[in-house]
Amino acid sequence: MRNSLLDLAAGEGRNALWLAERGWDVEAVDFAERALERGRALAARRGVRVRWRNEDLTAWASEARAYDLVLIAYLHLPWDAMRPILERAAAAVAPGGTLLLVGHDRRNLTEGYGGPPSAAVLYGPDDVVSALGDLRIERAETVEREVATGEGPRVALDVLVRARRER
Repeated sequence: MRNSLLDLAAGEGRNALWLAERGWDVEAVDFAERALERGRALAARRGVRVRWRNEDLTAWASEARAYDLVLIAYLHLPWDAMRPILERAAAAVAPGGTLLLVGHDRRNLTEGYGGPPSAAVLYGPDDVVSALGDLRIERAETVEREVATGEGPRVALDVLVRARRER
């Protein structure tokens, strides 16, 4: 049986395609139809199958299906919209499965580089953890990521959370 991935805010599907190429059963969800069209074209060229779903995550409801990996990469919405998405994403994790989130840390505004310029759509590890219910937190921290810029390398601060549902 293949591992299953739910990629929320998948965009053009870089992560979804990478895992599909490695044999995962992949479902990618994003609100931007144009990005999904590009993802479909890339999947066709690479000869992999991904189920692409055009949905607004603020209205998205997790299905009865549970996934081995739920991935959220760089989704930034106001917290009153973000928290329920995280709660539903946590509910979609299968027993023994993992939720992985990476995003721009709110500290980027004052200490890091890049990301959205508005504190209203940024969060920290504790915010994310507070929305994950009964998942066991394996890692929740701010990590540094080097970014190449025209003025030389800079450091971006990212939230990284990995949580697991017990079997």
